[in-house]
Amino acid sequence: MKAVHFGAGNIGRGFVGLLLHEGGYELVFSDVADALVDAIDAAESYTVHEAGPGGTDHVVTGFRALNSRTDPDAVAAEVATADVVTTAVGPTVLRFVAPSIVAGLARRDPDAPPLQVMACENAIGATDLLRAEVAAAAGADADALLPRAVFANTAVDRIVPAQPPGAGVDVTVEPYYEWAIEAGPFGDALPHLPGAHFVDDLAPYIERKLFTVNTGHAATAYFGAQAGFERISDALADEGIAARVSAALEETSAVLVAVHGLDPAELADYRATILERFRNPALVDTVQRVGRQPLRKISRHERFIGPAATAAERGLSTTALVSAVAAALDFDEPSDEQSVELQELLRTEDAASFTTRATGLADDHPLFPSIRDTVAARQRSLASG
Repeated sequence: MKAVHFGAGNIGRGFVGLLLHEGGYELVFSDVADALVDAIDAAESYTVHEAGPGGTDHVVTGFRALNSRTDPDAVAAEVATADVVTTAVGPTVLRFVAPSIVAGLARRDPDAPPLQVMACENAIGATDLLRAEVAAAAGADADALLPRAVFANTAVDRIVPAQPPGAGVDVTVEPYYEWAIEAGPFGDALPHLPGAHFVDDLAPYIERKLFTVNTGHAATAYFGAQAGFERISDALADEGIAARVSAALEETSAVLVAVHGLDPAELADYRATILERFRNPALVDTVQRVGRQPLRKISRHERFIGPAATAAERGLSTTALVSAVAAALDFDEPSDEQSVELQELLRTEDAASFTTRATGLADDHPLFPSIRDTVAARQRSLASG
């Protein structure tokens, strides 16, 4: 069995690549970073270090790496004969992966079992997005090529912090992980992934993860940055910040109960587990890394506005989530392009226009007034500072 994985970064090697290896797949990494591809291809093995209670080391072997920018033909040839294709590149990069998949499908034996494609991204419906990009890239050939693949959405969860200097291609991760995959598209031919679990309805898993792990992680980063903390674990050790993060997650849990009928007691246990993961002092993670790309994180279907909008529509509390958005608006990190853009937009647009542009909320949405007022408060602060 062979798997082609697009995105050979820390998540690609330390999470998806590891589980593919443990599932028995020969592993082909594809990336565009020359030095990283060369380093992986030169290594006979790499180690995934699990940092924290219960952690262990896992040695990964049986892999190689290709550069999809300089050698797209070789990547297409690997996709053509692969059993599985996965990605961990970020949702906005999927459109650049699609042509390689199209080229591979064009070379694939039409009688071969369908290529099993899963986008492992922090986004709802990422594989649906990838399929749409593949169809667009295939153009007139889409009807002929798309049946040669099946596309399944996934929900992935593992904290992979910034890596220590000199780690090479080894990766440090937390011990906890979750990989949920929708079973339906595969029929009776599920991928061999003992580390994953297959579910009939993925939506509750995706939103539980996005609206708890991602919401909580980003909220910790933004509240922590406001308070002058450097590390996520230190920020959450502050009782005031912990209370504000917990309050935001209680609001997202209320949404999950209302929308998906999830059990409140089980969600309370899940929240407690998530917060303990963030407190892991062995994971040296920074508020700057976790808080990066604030404009994406306050967009319509992301970790703050997504659950807050649903809560507002249902008459549920949004106070803590709006407070987290306020902290995100305060995130001023010169090394992050989106943070710089965010602060510039706040200085140049009126509150209503900014709210519409950044959050995607219509001005008649029940959440709009509180976000607009929060934006206006940040703008007054900038004007006076």
